[in-house]
Parts: sequence; C-alpha cells; structure tokens
Amino acid sequence: MTKRVALLPNIITAFGLACGLLIIFKTNVVEAGESLPDFLRVSAILLVVAAIADVLDGLVARAAKAESEFGMLFDSLSDAITFGVAPAVLMIKSLSFGSKGTPLGFFVTLAAMLYSICGVFRLVRFNTKKSQAKTKADKKKQFTGLPIPAGAACAVSINFFLLSDLAGELFPMSAALRAKILIGAMVVIGYLMISRWKFPSVKALQFRVPSFYLVFWTVLAAVIIIYGVLYNFALLFFAVSWAYLVIGWLLSLIRLMLGKKSKSLQGFYPDPDMFK
Repeated sequence: MTKRVALLPNIITAFGLACGLLIIFKTNVVEAGESLPDFLRVSAILLVVAAIADVLDGLVARAAKAESEFGMLFDSLSDAITFGVAPAVLMIKSLSFGSKGTPLGFFVTLAAMLYSICGVFRLVRFNTKKSQAKTKADKKKQFTGLPIPAGAACAVSINFFLLSDLAGELFPMSAALRAKILIGAMVVIGYLMISRWKFPSVKALQFRVPSFYLVFWTVLAAVIIIYGVLYNFALLFFAVSWAYLVIGWLLSLIRLMLGKKSKSLQGFYPDPDMFK
C-alpha cells in the first residue's frame, strides 16, 4: 500500500507533463486555416489543468509523506516543459504566419527563447533554495521571483486575449503590433521570473473576515468565475493572471518605498542583492 501511495504524486506530475506535451505536439500540427483563438482556448484550459496538477502533486506528496528527491526533480522537469517551453512554442506558432522570415520574426523567436531560459533558471534557483530551507516556515514565505506557472499563465493569457473577439472590438491592431506587444510581455515576464521581487504564495495568504462576508465574497467570486469561463474565458484568464503579477509587484514596490514602516508587507521586501 505504501508504494502505491508514493506513486500517486508522480502520476499527478506525469499528468501535468502530458498536458504540456499535448500543447507542444498539437502546436506543431496546427494548420494555417485552423482557428487560432479556438486552439489557444484549448491550450489555455490545458495549462490551467496542468497548474492544478502542479499544486496537487505537492499536496499529495506532503500529505502521504512521500516527498523524495526523484519527485522534486521530476516535478521540476515537468514544469520546465509545461510552463517554460509550451507558452513560448504557442507564441511563435501564433505569430509565425505573419512574421516568418522577417526581422520581427527573429525578435519573436529571441523573446520566446529568453522566456524559456528565464523559466528554467527560475526553477533551478527555486529548487536550490527549497533544499536549503531549514524550517517549514521558510518554505511558506513569499516566492522570490514570479513563479513559472504564473508566468506561463500571463504569457498564454495575453496571447489568447489579443486574438479574442473582445480585444478585436476594443483594440483593433495589426499583426505586427500584436507581435511587438507579445515580445515585450515575454521579456517582462522572463525578467520577473528571475528577479528578486517577491510574489505572494497562496499558502501564506490569511484573511480574517466574518463568516457572512466570507460566504458573500466566495459566492460572488464563484459567479464571476463561472460567468467568465462560460462567456468570456479570454478576458477572465487574462485579468486573473496579470492581476496576480501586477499586485505582487506593487506590494513589493510599496514595501521598498516604505522601508520597514509597514509590518503587514514585511514579507514582500525584495532580497538585498536584487539590484546587484
């Protein structure tokens, strides 16, 4: 029985890896005539499923006391492919029809490579610091650098949103302008992943609110999420992903400006060597 339980976290990790590989393999066989927004929608859903699996495998491993070096390395390699490579491949594919063989196409490829390299570097640094953590409290602090699943969500969501009907109505743009926006986004996301800015960990978030308000806001959030998933998934995915990025960065920036005056933001103070 013990061996079967120990295998469960790795099975969940393999499932998340399969989602990432499916995105990459499917991207390579997409034809020019296929609907790119529909394909990005499916890819975004697979990415969300992979992110959920990435959270579950760790929870299951800790609950079953089945954490191991093999599991940590397997999870890291899975994240590198699913969240580090797949979003970059999606970006190149979504822009290849209009930018192939042009100088802009070169910068698209360069930005995609930069994103993937930064993502892998982020995973290596995270695993190194995780192995050096001496207490459970150390592991529950805010993340140093944007977590790679969040970075992947930001990269895919902005690509998906810019191709949605809503974005086409609100912000009509050429393929060249969309490519430039995605290039800038990938560079910014890559920088934030390897930066020393702090981003909140879901496990560290604690809210003290009355039960009535907790139920009210939970129901309201559930309604908004369900409505967004059914009727405007592109906008919902984009808003949630980039809200996490912007809020985390603003908390660190405010903490940096206030110094040690705000104890509630103490955990968001950037590492001392971030500007070195």
